[in-house]
Amino acid sequence: MRLAVFDCDGTLVDGQAAVCDAMDAAFAQAGLPAPDRGDVRRIVGLSLPQAVRVLAPEAEPDRQATAVDAYKAAFRAARDSGSLEEPLYPDMAALLARLHASGWQLAVATGKSDRGLAACLASHGIDHLFCSLQTADRHASKPDPAMLEAALAEAGAEPAQAVMIGDTSFDMAMACAAGVRAIGVAWGYHTVSELVAAGADAVAHTMDELEGLLDRQPPA
Repeated sequence: MRLAVFDCDGTLVDGQAAVCDAMDAAFAQAGLPAPDRGDVRRIVGLSLPQAVRVLAPEAEPDRQATAVDAYKAAFRAARDSGSLEEPLYPDMAALLARLHASGWQLAVATGKSDRGLAACLASHGIDHLFCSLQTADRHASKPDPAMLEAALAEAGAEPAQAVMIGDTSFDMAMACAAGVRAIGVAWGYHTVSELVAAGADAVAHTMDELEGLLDRQPPA
């Protein structure tokens, strides 16, 4: 048994443009100043309500709630219109297929909603590769370990048999809280130094490096 749990945005797919566009629309709907796009990229991975609180800490709770609902509506509208862009990172699909074929169990732990994650994975034809999908709809926001612990339970894996792969310090801290090995990826939204400071065992800069690091994950 070996379980690889992937974050989604910034790790499997590059959804930063879609997230930034939806957040702009959400803040406009709530009557709030548009957030800095660099700040938006840095909160990717948090659950949506927590992300809005980080971006607009001084806003009244009702305005924050309006922004949350407006974000969901904007994202859904983009998906329904076919304008949503969440491309897989190059060579990610091939890596996932190789891991699955070699006996790895695969899972996702993400700040996305159930609906958003399911649509994203299905659009790339990779949804069948995952045995467990954990989202912010059913768990506390990262870095709380709840969704990672749920993935372990659903896959029937122990922490020593698992690895968390993500691009943010939230992912690394979540892995550490769950007693799971943490591997960062350098192509996402937080810096390598931030990933290491948050507990990354190693950071991959390429898919080949990531695959090599996973090859060194022994079954327990």
